[in-house]
Amino acid sequence: MKHVGITFFMMALMLTSFAQKPSLSRAYNYYYDRDFVKAKEAIDLCFDDEKLQNKATTWIYKANIYHLLANQEYGERQKNEAYQISFPNSPLEAFDAYIKAKELNKNVVATDMMSPDEGLPQLYTLLFIYGVDEIIAERYDAASNILEKGIACYEMKSPPPYSLHGEIYYYYAYTLEMKGELDKARVNYEKAIKDSSNNVNVYLRLIENYKNENQPGKILEIIQMGKNIMPGNPDLIVAEADYYFRNNDKATGNRILSSLPVESFNDINTIVNIANLYILDSNYLEAEKLLRKSYRLNPDNFVILYNLGVCCYYISQDYFLTANELDVKGRKADAQPLKEKSDTYLLEARDFFEKALNFQPEDLSVLNILKAIYARLDSPKYDEIIKKIENIKATE
Repeated sequence: MKHVGITFFMMALMLTSFAQKPSLSRAYNYYYDRDFVKAKEAIDLCFDDEKLQNKATTWIYKANIYHLLANQEYGERQKNEAYQISFPNSPLEAFDAYIKAKELNKNVVATDMMSPDEGLPQLYTLLFIYGVDEIIAERYDAASNILEKGIACYEMKSPPPYSLHGEIYYYYAYTLEMKGELDKARVNYEKAIKDSSNNVNVYLRLIENYKNENQPGKILEIIQMGKNIMPGNPDLIVAEADYYFRNNDKATGNRILSSLPVESFNDINTIVNIANLYILDSNYLEAEKLLRKSYRLNPDNFVILYNLGVCCYYISQDYFLTANELDVKGRKADAQPLKEKSDTYLLEARDFFEKALNFQPEDLSVLNILKAIYARLDSPKYDEIIKKIENIKATE
């Protein structure tokens, strides 16, 4: 019995050893059976063999196996968002394998498999999805590399098999912007527009880009292009109003704001952006009305809290100054209700700034305004906040 056991063990060892040998035919058989995970394992083994790793056929097998493996995985995720991708790098591996196969043999072919000229133009959607995943993970170097290759595939056929309407250029430009490559980012935002982008963020980011470079002509050009594609878009209307406000044409800016559709006031970002324009115009009462609505929708937003604090603070000041003027004129009865309104708004400003401080405890702009408020209120917190400001400045 002992000999039988030894013989069985040796046979199993030999079979295991045989199974582990590199074999293109085994990889192909798994591929043909659409078992792409096993096909991947088999083709990966082939790169341990010096002869096989230098054959164009090996690389075209790898390209197709990885390509269809990625298709399979991303297809599963499309059906079920909770699906976990096991081989996220497969689209990039497929791209590199197609390129390598063509380098080794520009006419490389394999039965029932795509040639590089057939496979590469179909790969861009997978590279696009993978690149966006990397952006979400804030891995911008990896994302830009992936999306750059995705764009290369996207541009291989004109028009591409399926238009992405500029999205691949937009996300690539975004990664470049995050990396500080602003000139290249702008080029790709403009490519997104040429590719019929209807993503308002493409236009808004270009507008910011040209705003930073003080190119008003280009700003208006981009705004008009966006309006042609997305007439009535509230974000573009706000951007146009912002342009005129910043160029001291407040009458035109206010006229444009008045044309905003009512439904635009249900989006928090739009509300905040409109309110910012009213703040630029020192129209704090209008800004406050809008910001209170956004505060009800999102009470834990630093920008909303800060801007509400600013509005309440300046409204309080306006009432305070008007009340003082009436006092000087001897109209104390008229001044008193305004003083009360001033006090109410000042207390609200204090509350909003204190809430904002919970999110950014060392924000000096908040701390300095609170210092002024505590001084007016003769608050015991005045000395405490002075020390806090001094400590922060000392560590800068």
